Amino acid sequence: MAGVRILMLTLGVLMFVCLWGATEAVGGAKSRPRPQRRPRKKPKVDPIDVTPPQKNVDIQQMTGTWYLLNMASKCSYLINHGTKVEPTLMTLTMSPTSDQSLLVNTKTRHNHQCWEIMQMYHLTSTPGRLTLPGTHPDLNIDIVIGETDYTSYAIMYYQKRGKITMKLYGRSVDNLLEPLLTKFEQLAEKQALGLAYLFPFPTYSHCGDVDQHHKINCVPTC
Repeated sequence: MAGVRILMLTLGVLMFVCLWGATEAVGGAKSRPRPQRRPRKKPKVDPIDVTPPQKNVDIQQMTGTWYLLNMASKCSYLINHGTKVEPTLMTLTMSPTSDQSLLVNTKTRHNHQCWEIMQMYHLTSTPGRLTLPGTHPDLNIDIVIGETDYTSYAIMYYQKRGKITMKLYGRSVDNLLEPLLTKFEQLAEKQALGLAYLFPFPTYSHCGDVDQHHKINCVPTC
């Protein structure tokens, strides 16, 4: 009889141990922290995408001659040689073969010679946004006509590989008001282009006759 009691007691202890072990296992599983999913990376937004063009830009009214008056850029060449920039003049003409293309002729001085750089901007489905194709899509330059009144000034944004350059153009070199220059500086500041990255261009001695012609598809934004 005593042997039976000992056997029953032993079985009871074994069942208790088994049940306790199972409970601990289940409890342990519940107490483990569940692996956390990594937060999804926010899609990259290029600066040019948050820089809307002026509403209802009339590209025909943009044609004609523009003088480069000021530039905001972190271009290393400008940072090192910004005091040696040359007078620069840009002429815009609608392409005779396509109403979706804009011919861009830029005259400037290089090595004491007058150069003419010829490019073609492509219009996009958004008025005021253009593209200068590169040799590879990664080298395309996106262009936005940020603000203009067509008759006196134009503020344009150029982006290449996520870096922004801003340019202030005038129809002439002597009728630009000081408040507009201040506005350009304020807009540049919003692009993290403070006074250290502003480079005024000469307003005299622009090129007349051209010594060198260069037809290229893509140049650096600066």
